[in-house]
Amino acid sequence: MTAEPAVRTSTDTPAPPPPPSTARRQALLASAAAGTTVVLWASAFVGIRAAGHALAPGPLALARLLVGSLVLGAMVAVRREPFPARRDWPGIIACGVLWFGLYNVGLNAAERLVDAGTAAMLVGVGPILIALIAGVVLREGFPRALVLGMLLSFGGLVVIGLSSSGGGGGSVGWGALLCFVAALAYASAVVIQKPLLARVSALQVTFLACTVGAVACLPFAPALVREAGHAHASAIAWAVYLGALPTAVAFTTWAYALARTSAGRLGVTTYLVPPISVLLGWLILGEVPGWTALVGGALCLSGVAVSRLRLERRPS
Repeated sequence: MTAEPAVRTSTDTPAPPPPPSTARRQALLASAAAGTTVVLWASAFVGIRAAGHALAPGPLALARLLVGSLVLGAMVAVRREPFPARRDWPGIIACGVLWFGLYNVGLNAAERLVDAGTAAMLVGVGPILIALIAGVVLREGFPRALVLGMLLSFGGLVVIGLSSSGGGGGSVGWGALLCFVAALAYASAVVIQKPLLARVSALQVTFLACTVGAVACLPFAPALVREAGHAHASAIAWAVYLGALPTAVAFTTWAYALARTSAGRLGVTTYLVPPISVLLGWLILGEVPGWTALVGGALCLSGVAVSRLRLERRPS
């Protein structure tokens, strides 16, 4: 992108709009990027569930983050992106510890207790938690629609917690709690990340936060070496897949789509993650959430939809 001249003369004319064919091509590429992100993020829940039988939550998180950091680091090196200023590092470190460290370990532990589809539905309450934290930290307030959406989603969490799918009500209850902790860590990191993206590229923030998360998970390195030596090749392959595709590639395609469409319109596409996770879990793992969990998940996603559809009409 070239800089605009400091002084505009009378002969200057505004840049013509792109041809319709170019605009359609850009829209199709953005849609393809968003679809790629959604499918990869949905598959991550299945991959965690599959690899979690051989790798404990901490070692699996470390393996995923090490692979993701290597792939993202190569992308940053190719683009020769500069490092952020010193004032941005506290926020990046917080994002890394919360989003890539605590979120991954918590979600890995949760998926030892609940199936992939249920975990995806539970983590889907993240947008409501983001609005809730922003209402307190950024003083954005609590519109009536947000409160209604929170009540619906909370009801869904209770229903899932009381369900008996995935190995007993008690285990599902703990799994639901761990998913909620993971979603809370993710939501807190998004609020912290928001001002950073005004000064640092999404790719750079993602790479550095992923690396910080890997460093935070280094205490799991001895366990990873020990468990990887006894794990089946499929578990190792899933761990590599989680780091290379849902972590590195999916965040890159998300940033590409976000640069070419509105955040609100793109955010709606994340509603597709839970149903795709349920479908992939059935096709790959032969797992389907029980009807009670499906009803609870529908309540959770309904609450998110109610809060976001109304909130997007309010000025920020």
